[in-house]
Amino acid sequence: MAKEISGFVKLQVKGGQANPAPPVGPALGSKGVNIMEFCKQFNARTQDKMGKVVPVLITVYSDKSFEFVIKTAPAAVQIMEAAKIQKGSKESNRAKVGKVSWSSIEEIAKDKMPDLNCFTLESAMKMVAGTARSIGITVEGKAPWEN
Repeated sequence: MAKEISGFVKLQVKGGQANPAPPVGPALGSKGVNIMEFCKQFNARTQDKMGKVVPVLITVYSDKSFEFVIKTAPAAVQIMEAAKIQKGSKESNRAKVGKVSWSSIEEIAKDKMPDLNCFTLESAMKMVAGTARSIGITVEGKAPWEN
């Protein structure tokens, strides 16, 4: 018989740096999960992503056990790394803060493909390019599908 799910918790934690302090502690404590056990497992599985923001989806079962799935870094974070900026624009439609090429957009889209709800690389690139525009970053050049 399968375990009964009591809830889900979505968090964004820096890889290899989970600790019982907020946001991890209060989110998991309210569900009755062993916080230190989660931190140990998460830090062990994210050693290769040290310091990068990593989304995680935690499934909490009725017996207080848990499983978690690590997702790829948010597109906005990857775009800001590619553009070498610290944060996005306050007025993304007026003040542009950086530029990124279509080849960078393609790399990010390939990385994010398992987490996006699209079937083709072209549609994934369009989603990532839209995220870039929404944080005030210009995508340079012509899109590969525009000839």
